[in-house]
Amino acid sequence: MGWLVALDRVCCKKGWMACMSKIINGKAISAEVKAEVAVEARKLKKRGIVPGLAVVLVGNDPASRIYVNNKKKACAATGVYSEEYTLPETAKQEELLELVSRLNRKKEINGILVQLPLPNGLNEDAVIETIDPMKDVDAFHPSNVGRISTGNPRFTPCTPAGIMEMLHRESISIEGKHCVVVGRSNIVGKPMAMLFLNANGTVTICHIKTQNLKYYCVQADILVSAVGKPKFITEDMVKPGAVVIDVGMNRSSSGKLCGDVDFEKVQQKASYITPVPGGVGPMTIAMLLKNTVTAAKLQNGIPVLK
Repeated sequence: MGWLVALDRVCCKKGWMACMSKIINGKAISAEVKAEVAVEARKLKKRGIVPGLAVVLVGNDPASRIYVNNKKKACAATGVYSEEYTLPETAKQEELLELVSRLNRKKEINGILVQLPLPNGLNEDAVIETIDPMKDVDAFHPSNVGRISTGNPRFTPCTPAGIMEMLHRESISIEGKHCVVVGRSNIVGKPMAMLFLNANGTVTICHIKTQNLKYYCVQADILVSAVGKPKFITEDMVKPGAVVIDVGMNRSSSGKLCGDVDFEKVQQKASYITPVPGGVGPMTIAMLLKNTVTAAKLQNGIPVLK
């Protein structure tokens, strides 16, 4: 039956017939990454090192609370020590910066994550720039952003890193491919484009001001959408055989969790596609744990394999 699957992929890529895409299982791949993190954490523990992550939550946003709880559970499951610091929504900028500075000095903590977005009135840029770049496991500090742009990253932002990991484990080559990223945020869009470029992809970044978005999307061999609009990417915007990565996390008009991509229809046209939920989301936490272990190694002079 293997040759039939291969033939279907070829036909789909050439536009000869409709195809059913392979669903990239983010839950399964993230479980593999977490298992590898656990192995590395055990090795470090034998050397007297326990990777430590501090998560800072400001306010009581329900979605942020869920994310923080999931991160704590993942830390416990992989042998990563975790601490949570919760500040009220009324916290002052100085209070938050003082907390981050204190965590910078705390030896038990190798990684610091401040849950974004922050409540109105707090300066996210100032908070990010206060985090020690060696503990910036989100990779948002300007120092780490610069290293990504020059192709020599210390850490990579968790969501784009998770996407790269998924593509790698599915043996999807990036080199020479046209990679179109819809969305230009500092968290996903921009670093995603840089990672594709570093992997020898040809990159186009689209955004809210892009005219004739469909023109660019249908050229994509790999299409990543991170705009936060339900079913924004429709079937007619996807080239037959394209790899479609959905970063969106939205609610449909009926309240159902969905992504940026019209999954049911695009699935018939793409060669690979990520679902929502169960696609990119689980990878973000897995890569956060991997970055924390990397930080522990770097801070203790232990070589990190690229």
